[in-house]
Amino acid sequence: MSTTETTTGASTPAQEPGLKRVLGPKLLILFVIGDILGTGIYATTGKVAGKVGGALWLPFVIGFVVAILTAASYVELVGKYPKAAGAALYTQKAFKLPFLTFIVAFMVMCSGLSSASAAARAFSGDYLGELTNGALPPTLIAILFIVLLAALNLRGVSESVKTNVVLTLVELTGLLIILAIGAWAVVTGDGEPSRLTEFEASGTGYALITGVLGATALGFFAFVGFEDSVNMAEETKDPNRTFPRAIFIGVAVTGTIYVLVALVSSLLVDHKTLEGSSGPLLEVVKAGGVDFPHKLFALIALFAVTNSALINIMMASRLCYGMANERILPRGMARVLPHRRTPVVGIVFVTLLAIGLVSTGEIEGLGDTTAFLLLCVFAVVNVAVLVLRRDRVDHAHFRTPTVLPVLGAITALILASPLADRPADVYIRAGVLLAIGIGLWAVNKLVLRVREES
Repeated sequence: MSTTETTTGASTPAQEPGLKRVLGPKLLILFVIGDILGTGIYATTGKVAGKVGGALWLPFVIGFVVAILTAASYVELVGKYPKAAGAALYTQKAFKLPFLTFIVAFMVMCSGLSSASAAARAFSGDYLGELTNGALPPTLIAILFIVLLAALNLRGVSESVKTNVVLTLVELTGLLIILAIGAWAVVTGDGEPSRLTEFEASGTGYALITGVLGATALGFFAFVGFEDSVNMAEETKDPNRTFPRAIFIGVAVTGTIYVLVALVSSLLVDHKTLEGSSGPLLEVVKAGGVDFPHKLFALIALFAVTNSALINIMMASRLCYGMANERILPRGMARVLPHRRTPVVGIVFVTLLAIGLVSTGEIEGLGDTTAFLLLCVFAVVNVAVLVLRRDRVDHAHFRTPTVLPVLGAITALILASPLADRPADVYIRAGVLLAIGIGLWAVNKLVLRVREES
């Protein structure tokens, strides 16, 4: 699961050769699935169960619906503007407010950092503990994990879509193992089906609604990533035809897997046990009655969260570099390492922020922060679709029914609001991150103004 966007709004350089179009429908579908899979389902399933109870599947069903609504908006926009860009581009085109464009871009960057930090916490938890017998201090391991990712980032990470396909298949294998264990449990009569309709929230009415909304907001963390695929638009063959199928199929496949994994998890493991574990799917493997090596599954899970974290922190540093190049952040943040040509200042900056996040937050809070930031971005994107209907383009493209972006904006705002019953520290954490960004933006504006006057 990763979160990347391209910042726009400043003047563009001279026209350069376009990117090579190499992605067909199958590769793009696998890319979308790989972008969504990862830390969310492997790490936060238990925390979602703690909020909603045995009816763990319900938040993932609602999250799937919300994801589809917003995915429809992204499909229309990427078909209309098939460029290697995302929410920041759409925000600038729709509202032409550079500060709002910056806020959206910085929110996307921060969501990548909070996602990587949640992955670091997941890496240092029960999955690693299965291999080390819990002998290592989790916070220290999480910090060292972030530092190691930064070192890899500084060295330079060579990526290709084919490599991403391999990583996707490994992550997917872990989830298919869970589904196979669940199928065996159903055949043999194991598990407790009555748990599937149990709610943690006491009573009915408001408490039940806010409990489900809170669980959905956290569970939505597992769905983020589909929005990143729009950055591949310039490398996709016939994007107007390919993207609608790829994004909708990708979200549908992952959503189906998530709901089934949630059903199996609740069927086999009590929600209190799931809540207390930072490696909830390992608890499912242990309770499944199938002789599958626990350490092997732990390795698969560690691979999944590492892949998510590396992609997120790498792309966050590149976004920081891009904003500095566009003179939106201080120019010095675009400095690169001479021989490696990697954005050294951007990497150091995002690494320090990530260390601060893992030092002060746990999986649940960091995952919820990621979801909150992206839900705010998704609300803006859904409104941008409607605003940009007045902007005609000279080619055919997918057009989503108007009701979908309207519902997408409303549901995103509801899940981002206090109705979702998220802890105050999530809002504080997001506010501090944005305050840092706004401070850098203000300093940069002041420096540019002084230079102009001199």
